[in-house]
Amino acid sequence: MTAPQRLTERKRAAIIQAAIAEFRANGFEITSMDKIAASAGVSKRTVYNHFPSKEELFAEILNQLWARISAEQSVAYRRDLPLREQLWPMLQAKVQMMADENFLTLARVAIAATIHSPERAQNMIERMGEREEALTVWIRAAQADGRVKAVDPEFAAHQVQGLLKAFGFWPQISMGRAALDAETQQTVAESALEMFLARYQV
Repeated sequence: MTAPQRLTERKRAAIIQAAIAEFRANGFEITSMDKIAASAGVSKRTVYNHFPSKEELFAEILNQLWARISAEQSVAYRRDLPLREQLWPMLQAKVQMMADENFLTLARVAIAATIHSPERAQNMIERMGEREEALTVWIRAAQADGRVKAVDPEFAAHQVQGLLKAFGFWPQISMGRAALDAETQQTVAESALEMFLARYQV
């Protein structure tokens, strides 16, 4: 990468970080591109060169959030391994991701900005559902192999992920609780795993 390209990327990253801070502090509606430019230490023209509108800048923040979600470890179903061994890495990766302060910051920004816009909220929910598809696919494959009981795979996936979010996501987002420490992450993931297997394993 050439020096001008590196500078351009650094400016883009600075704009995104400034936008996250401004959106988090002031909300989507009140935050202006002028304020974001000032916080990022760049000109307003530079901000618009990277992002034609505030909506597109916010969409990029959401894209980073989805990228974090989709980067969580997903495991293809294997009939030669115990279900526990296959599910554990997926649940552990998810709870670790939810304990990442950068992820929580992005999530707070996204959720705060969607509260006053049903259309924006609907888009966010749909995209999050798409990113959480890996566990649904795994459950469907385990069912086809006769190792998981007959249940709507999406329902079961949502259920087990809800157990994780009840401890590691929503209290942090809505009540400002601290991210889970490593020991609590382990406890929460293990508990969700045991409950899933007790209910659905054949």
